[in-house]
Amino acid sequence: MNAHEKVEVVSDTKADTSSRDTSSAPGSPGQAIGEKSHPQHGDNLDQAYWYVQDSHNVVDATPRELRRLRRKIDFWIVPIMFCCYTMQFIDKVLLNYAAVMGLNKELKLKSNEFSNAATWFFIAYLIAEVPNGIILQRISVAKWLGANVILWGIATACTAAAHNYASLLAARIFLGIFEAAIAPSLILISSQWYTKSEAAPRFSIWYAGLGLGQIIGGIVSYAFQQVKHPAFSGWKIMFIVLGLVTVIIGFVTFFFLPDTPMQARFLSEAEKVMLLKHVAVNQTGIRNKHYKWSQALEVLRDPQLWLMVLLTILISISSGVVTTYSATLIRNFGYKPPTAALLNMPSGIVSIASTLIVGYGVRHTSNRWAWIAACCVPGILGGGLMSFATGSKAAQLAGIYMVNAITATLIVIYQWTGANVAGQTKRVISVALVSGSFSVGNIIGPQTFQAKDAPKYIPAKITVLATQAAAALIAVVLFLYYVWANERKAPVSVVRENIDAGGQSEERLWEGQTDMQNRTFRYVY
Repeated sequence: MNAHEKVEVVSDTKADTSSRDTSSAPGSPGQAIGEKSHPQHGDNLDQAYWYVQDSHNVVDATPRELRRLRRKIDFWIVPIMFCCYTMQFIDKVLLNYAAVMGLNKELKLKSNEFSNAATWFFIAYLIAEVPNGIILQRISVAKWLGANVILWGIATACTAAAHNYASLLAARIFLGIFEAAIAPSLILISSQWYTKSEAAPRFSIWYAGLGLGQIIGGIVSYAFQQVKHPAFSGWKIMFIVLGLVTVIIGFVTFFFLPDTPMQARFLSEAEKVMLLKHVAVNQTGIRNKHYKWSQALEVLRDPQLWLMVLLTILISISSGVVTTYSATLIRNFGYKPPTAALLNMPSGIVSIASTLIVGYGVRHTSNRWAWIAACCVPGILGGGLMSFATGSKAAQLAGIYMVNAITATLIVIYQWTGANVAGQTKRVISVALVSGSFSVGNIIGPQTFQAKDAPKYIPAKITVLATQAAAALIAVVLFLYYVWANERKAPVSVVRENIDAGGQSEERLWEGQTDMQNRTFRYVY
């Protein structure tokens, strides 16, 4: 553990009677307490601060009560996020499976049109992150997520109506616009309910939906390839069925995922206060509708965010290659389309295993930078096998599976961003920025697959190797930056004193300070 997380362990029990880091309620009838008008420091202090102050429940939670509360939250919150992320991944990569089911031939796609369709999804995704960075501070994150899940489910189902390149492109663009809400929304929601170290394995659980999506995608693709209908192809039925499943999950998210802990119907008043006091140690702030331009400008001069953006782009170039083209690569080894779909399933097992192992490791050892670098190692080796072991199907298959270990690095980056950026305006912009940089990498990744390089696509495979090596290096640079930044802040002893302090020190924790402004804030690494 680094210095800040040592403070977090010390303060988990003390925070029950002192500092408070909570989420605020959005503008809806159920938030009367959280949105009371308080003239003093009104725009600066988080609405959740006033919720705790106005509550008549003064609860000193025991470790046993906190464990029971975490299990209750896990049961209600994590499964919904997991289902959203699973369907997000499946709907995004259905194009990959449809390609081996005859989509390219049926739509008469030429040259690089398939690559372009994959790329335009991420261009739309990137552009949509700009309004997301504003909207997510203004309205309910949970409701915004639910609405977008419904809309991208509709876009997925409508892909079945594509009859040429232009109509396919339109469906992919709308899908990218709506799916852009998923990552920033889940980062912000996850940060409301857990301390920084507790959040790591929960991030990993919902992110493991990516691996499950790979497994389900392979099974579903294989199943729908058995559908033989002259007027309605199997890939079209696949898009319709999975689109409808997504719409159902979207409605569940919209109506059952709480906007904030204060509005959680499954928690008693005492449990809400207990939770809000428990997560106070984060000092990151969770929700404040007052938009601060100074924080928006601070994003531009924060070195950690630009290093995080570069790291995300490098990682995402490889993930773009694997998620968009893995089934195509396997088919080009000489396997029939149904077999290629099934052989892509072990990629999901690798993704799930690496994601859960990394989440557990970060929870108990911190060292996020080291876990990222460690995941890049199999990515480098896998890229090498894909690039140079061209005479062996087994070696190339192993390379594709190994590259999937890099998927775990993205959830570390997401959790890292949520943990190390404070100030509500800065947080919302930062998570949108990192999510947008994921799109940049995925725009570059598919473009490394050029028709002239078929069927081996050696330049694309070498790109995987090179970007993973560079990503490991950037992770080390981030580690060194955080060590340096923490040394410039107040000593750990001062942080502990602030945690134990009441009155004005307590209010200062909720004045919406950014991580750079707050001298007692500690970066985790």
